[in-house]
Amino acid sequence: MKAFNQMILGCLLAFGVITSAQAILTIEKLENYKGAKAYLVQTKALPMVDIEVSIDAGDRYDPVGKSGLADMTATLMNYGVQDDKRMLSEAQIADEIADLGASIGLSVGGERAILRIRSLSRKDLRDRAVQLASAMLAAPTYDPNIVRREKQRTITSLLEAETKPEYVLDRRFKKMVYGTYPLADSPSVKSVGAITPTDLVQFHKQFYRTDRMIVSIVGDVDQAEANEIIHALLKRIPQSGPFIAPLPEFQRSPVEPLAQREVQIPFDSQQAHIAMGMTAVARNNPDYFPLLVGNYVLGGGGFVSRLMNEVREKRGLAYSVSSYFAPGKDTGIFQAGLQTKNDQSSVALQVMSDTIAKFIADGPTTSELVAAKANLVNGYPLRIDNNRKLLDNVSSIAWNDLPLDTMEVWTKQVEAVTLDQVKSAFEKYLAMDRMKIVVLGAQNK
Repeated sequence: MKAFNQMILGCLLAFGVITSAQAILTIEKLENYKGAKAYLVQTKALPMVDIEVSIDAGDRYDPVGKSGLADMTATLMNYGVQDDKRMLSEAQIADEIADLGASIGLSVGGERAILRIRSLSRKDLRDRAVQLASAMLAAPTYDPNIVRREKQRTITSLLEAETKPEYVLDRRFKKMVYGTYPLADSPSVKSVGAITPTDLVQFHKQFYRTDRMIVSIVGDVDQAEANEIIHALLKRIPQSGPFIAPLPEFQRSPVEPLAQREVQIPFDSQQAHIAMGMTAVARNNPDYFPLLVGNYVLGGGGFVSRLMNEVREKRGLAYSVSSYFAPGKDTGIFQAGLQTKNDQSSVALQVMSDTIAKFIADGPTTSELVAAKANLVNGYPLRIDNNRKLLDNVSSIAWNDLPLDTMEVWTKQVEAVTLDQVKSAFEKYLAMDRMKIVVLGAQNK
């Protein structure tokens, strides 16, 4: 059975789910259970079910001096649990997942922690996978010996990461852009070393509760089966918990002189790494689509973008350059970046800055706007062509409190964007005198 399940799952993972570009599947809102919201998309193409639990327990809740606590709380949940009848070790959990031919994974981002389950939809296999995931969510053991081992592993990874320019750049850029907001801090050797098993238990008790959870389900199950899954998944989890202090307001990047906005970091690397950006919009902002379409022209459209044309095609300053908006539920940033030769870093930065400034001032041309909208619309079917991508979309819609018909009207909202809307949105949310700049590389001699 184990080998058969793995073979079937391998085939399904390889081929995915074919979804008609002409028929967007409907998101059904299910009844709340113990304060948790729940959503379902039924698709019978394959005998699979994908489940996600989003928990409002992301990195932004890390206590001062203990960055990495939220991530460790989640990632250690499959390293030992107390099931209904027995204690399961990390080896037993891994064996059970393999025997089911399923996958259960945990990850943490800035805003939320995520547990994902992928299983064949056959009831006996599905129920066992859900039961195991439920134990992970409800009763991780956080064995001190395992915590000690994983802390050391994390510290070793951090020390290695500090030798990589991309990591050092990203950490400093986040610090500058997020300012006083909790996401400014990144895990360090010191902060991870300060985490104790008691911290993990307390963080789990405080944040892992159903009134902070959203369940999204995509696959070969109906509403009744979906409700069974939700009840089995959340039945052991408390509905509420200790008081959680509200997060500080996410502040816009301030206007500052260049000397306060730009940082040069000496680093022994063959190329200079440059990042530029500032705070931007959350996903539910009405100007999201003008910014999305506009950024496709500016730096999100690959070889057809303005930045690529100015930096690479005309001047050969970098192999690649791009820009993007990263919107969340409560936060959002804009970032542009490139890598170039150390002795070309000043020129490359100037060209990137000038290109962005010109776009903010003038916006796209009519032909650029038409091409950007056509590319986004034509590429949309690839965003929803299998269960996992559908789950990504459903989860994002649920987490960001978007209308349930978002997938159905997405292309219409792109097509409706006008030149004036793009220009107005970029002028409103971006400003060169607010842009943080990090240049990392060998200093010019």
